[in-house]
Amino acid sequence: MQALVDVILPVFLVVAFGYGVVWRGWMGAGTIDALMKYTQNFAIPCLLFLAIARLDLSAEFGWRLLASFYAGSVLGFLAGLLGARYLFGRDWEDAVAVGFIGLFSNSVLLGLPITERAYGADALGANYAIIALHSPVCYIIGITAMEAVRARGMGLGVTLLRSARGVLSNALVIGIALGAAVNLTGLPLPGVMWEALEMVARTGLPVALFGLGGVLYQYRPEGDLRLIAYACAISLVMHPAITWTLGTSLDLTEAQFRSAVVTAAMAPGVNAYVFANMYGRARRVAASSVLLGTAACILTAWAWMTALG
Repeated sequence: MQALVDVILPVFLVVAFGYGVVWRGWMGAGTIDALMKYTQNFAIPCLLFLAIARLDLSAEFGWRLLASFYAGSVLGFLAGLLGARYLFGRDWEDAVAVGFIGLFSNSVLLGLPITERAYGADALGANYAIIALHSPVCYIIGITAMEAVRARGMGLGVTLLRSARGVLSNALVIGIALGAAVNLTGLPLPGVMWEALEMVARTGLPVALFGLGGVLYQYRPEGDLRLIAYACAISLVMHPAITWTLGTSLDLTEAQFRSAVVTAAMAPGVNAYVFANMYGRARRVAASSVLLGTAACILTAWAWMTALG
């Protein structure tokens, strides 16, 4: 219970603050959208750039860590895809969008602050290793699958080109790629540039959490509630359970194990709705899954962290 009070609730109170501000009409949807655009296109890419540029790549990028997390992520995608198609009768395009809900956990806006509050800033190395590949891996899988079912005979080359264009234009991917380039080349940057980037980066998570609350107010729990519950269960239960099982069998370090499980246990990320909206498929299911999954995550994250000890 103490973890719920000290670690998880402060994060969700910031989300609730943003929700309440929009609910009361003190900020409009346009202002919240501008805040989210700032965080997703500038502040968080700066945060990821700094983290990857300074990360000890050889120490943090272990295949066991990545396998533990991403096996659960990919299996979550397949469970969402096939479940939506064969259990709930959705067409293939909708099924891909539902699969993306199970694929993309909220590793940045929820995973980072909760892990930091629980275990300290020094425990975030494994989080950043996961996040470095998160957007590229998830968008490659999601866009490739969607373009494949939409192309229907247009050819592999067209599908891969559309997938590459979507991934490479993502601001988070650009920030990660530039950080990796600085890290690998040892490119020296002026001290004033580092300081400026840090100033912008420090605004990223709190502003994004506040904005997330405002965005969630615009969503409504509509659509197929059984499908929404199914998608949330994949994110909040199935993914962390697979990561826990693999992390145990692959003998992750304690820090890696905690980061992997906590990140896997996060609610579906806002990018699940962004992806659905980008293709105009299963938007209500995605939006409702983000909203209800984020609310349920208060208790499920506490349960997983209690199990971690």
